[in-house]
Amino acid sequence: MGRTRQTEKNPLRKLSKLELLELLAQQERELQSLRAQLAEKEAQLEDRMLTIRDSGSIAEAALKLNDIFEVAQKAADQYLENVKARASQPTGGVWPVLEQSDEEKPS
Repeated sequence: MGRTRQTEKNPLRKLSKLELLELLAQQERELQSLRAQLAEKEAQLEDRMLTIRDSGSIAEAALKLNDIFEVAQKAADQYLENVKARASQPTGGVWPVLEQSDEEKPS
């Protein structure tokens, strides 16, 4: 009676050694398959993490470029203001020389 309870609790006891070995081999194949799937998923996760990191870098670079363009625009605006201010002055600078007729230009 004690032996029957053990067999009811553990169905592996009913299997032969060959069946147990086959079951063990099947478990090993399943384990290898799961390990391969895990490695693939880890690689996908790493790729995704790199993409997220690169996205952050691209966004930072775009912000820096925006700052550069803003500074360049301010410099261009200031340059135009200076040119307009000099052009409106009656004497001095290059503008009066350009406005002279060919006869008045120094040779």
